[in-house]
Amino acid sequence: MSKERIHELRALIDRFNHEYYVLNQSTVSDQEYDRLMGELSALEAQYPQYADPLSPTQRVGGFVQDGFTKVRHQKAMLSLGNAYSQSEVFDFVDKVNASVGETAFTLELKIDGLAMSVRYDQGTFTQAVTRGDGEVGEDVSANVKTIRSLPLKLPQPVDLEIRGEVYMPKAALETANQQRLKANEEPFANPRNAAAGSIRNLDTAIAASRKLDAFWYTYVDASAAGYATHSASLKALSQLGLKTNPYTQIVTSKDDLWKAIESFTALRQSLPYEIDGIVIKVDDLRLQERLGFTAKTPRWAIAYKFPAEEVVTRLKNIFITVGRTGKVTPNAELEPVRIAGTMVGFAQLHNEDYIATKDIRIGDWVVVRKAGEIIPEVVGPLVERRDGTQVPYAFETICPSCGGPLVRDPSEAAHFCINSSCPARIVEALAHFASRNAMNIDGLGIKTVTALYEAKLVDSIDDIYALTAESLSCLPGFKQKSVENLLSAIEASKANSLEKLITGLGIQQVGEKAAKTLALRFGTLEALRNASINDLLSTEDVGDITAQQISAYFNEPHNQALLDALVKAGVNTQCTLSVASDSPYAGMTIVVTGSVEGYTREEVEAWFEARGAKAAGSVSKKTSLVIVGENAGSKADKAKELGIPVKSAQEWLDEVSQ
Repeated sequence: MSKERIHELRALIDRFNHEYYVLNQSTVSDQEYDRLMGELSALEAQYPQYADPLSPTQRVGGFVQDGFTKVRHQKAMLSLGNAYSQSEVFDFVDKVNASVGETAFTLELKIDGLAMSVRYDQGTFTQAVTRGDGEVGEDVSANVKTIRSLPLKLPQPVDLEIRGEVYMPKAALETANQQRLKANEEPFANPRNAAAGSIRNLDTAIAASRKLDAFWYTYVDASAAGYATHSASLKALSQLGLKTNPYTQIVTSKDDLWKAIESFTALRQSLPYEIDGIVIKVDDLRLQERLGFTAKTPRWAIAYKFPAEEVVTRLKNIFITVGRTGKVTPNAELEPVRIAGTMVGFAQLHNEDYIATKDIRIGDWVVVRKAGEIIPEVVGPLVERRDGTQVPYAFETICPSCGGPLVRDPSEAAHFCINSSCPARIVEALAHFASRNAMNIDGLGIKTVTALYEAKLVDSIDDIYALTAESLSCLPGFKQKSVENLLSAIEASKANSLEKLITGLGIQQVGEKAAKTLALRFGTLEALRNASINDLLSTEDVGDITAQQISAYFNEPHNQALLDALVKAGVNTQCTLSVASDSPYAGMTIVVTGSVEGYTREEVEAWFEARGAKAAGSVSKKTSLVIVGENAGSKADKAKELGIPVKSAQEWLDEVSQ
């Protein structure tokens, strides 16, 4: 009887999950659902012989995985070619029609998430694998199982591979970012990062808590299964209980296609999930096979990508912040507005001249966008919407942190607080030292640093290494686990390679790239401290001004005392970077532009630097190679103009996988 009841409850809860997460309806109250889930959990605990890894009770996660196994895709998961204008979309249609005759196209929303492949054997979920480099991905089955809309058993015993996009809904992203901010963690930059970070988290309970969802848009081997069109295969997936996107349309003419794109684009803000374009596919599967593939993309599909999103909101106030060097940055406080997947309440205003030239006033309605899809900035005011209540901004002359004077550098548009003991400068310097690109002390963000500074626990970089469990436990909100994690991260940072320490010191004119160059050139902190101006000038990319700044830093008594204290605390002062001098990239200058799936730009640059190359931020005649990812801009165009070799992100990913 208990076995039958367990099976009955599992079937009932699976039905309710499908109704709620796929059909957006429910025939059961939350209380009744929870009661049934509780009954099932109790019965499974009482009768462990009936345990089933596909039970609804197993979706909540609760264990930490050792890692992710690499899995080779049976069929490559290729990326799509991109179109950015109506003319490029029409060119694609014309090429298809010229090759196979006039045909129908299916239009689908391009979900901003993480590409995924899922397999069912005899109707039972068996494996979920990330796209990876297109040839090899990672087995993330345990985390994908936590997605409530994904059935773990299909109503028919079919062998099936599907592909789609795992995403984080807008509401779930807002909740996750609020929780991360409370925990002094960096918020997710966008839904794609959120989905990828959740799916690749080794703790399945964390993946389950993120409320991920998925849409499935490919029935792999649909032709072999007897389907003639892509649209028919999608209908079949839906009938199997798999969640497909309702905003799908079939068109036969270019005019209808563009009208559909405009209609779908208008939906963008109202959807509960983020989209970043429209996918256009030849609907006839037989014609898809005839058109085939290039080395990197299918010839029968293309993605129309939305232009950079600009939104309008009200500028409530203008305030300034002081950085670690004393440089002052004006910022706009905005009525919160969603841009490219996240809520934005603040934006950059760059400097006094930027505000004056654009005549930006407090109370203006302004156009805001994300520069490079990352940093919010005010494009300009809507002058025609002024009603007389707007107030011109007079740039501050007094530092809001220390009360000292703000001085404008006559050689540039920036203002500076010249007080080296300014609390804002100290806090920013401490946070910079702990940041990811420097010493990478997880948990020591700006909020925590501020709290430590205000509690008089840190006033200098070396104070970080004197923190104890006893002193940290006195801070509000710091529980035992938080204290242990922070102390562990501080201890781990001691083993960093020298270039991380140099970056963290915040020497004027010395960023990440220069820090790596110096670490490789001198090998140890002691050698760098003792370097002469001529030694520094003989270092690649170190000019007169940078050499003077480095020399001045190491000759300053307070800085010498700080470095001695860091050495005494056990911080590593040796360069542990390894460079493959026999690499074909040795001595080359590489520029990375656009996005590379699964990697940050810094990670791509680090790969080349480990092989003896130098990463640069701009394209010039000295550039040896440009890596071009998605949404690449003017750097790719300049490389073509100068005749500089270009390698696509996919070609690089293929090389990495080999």
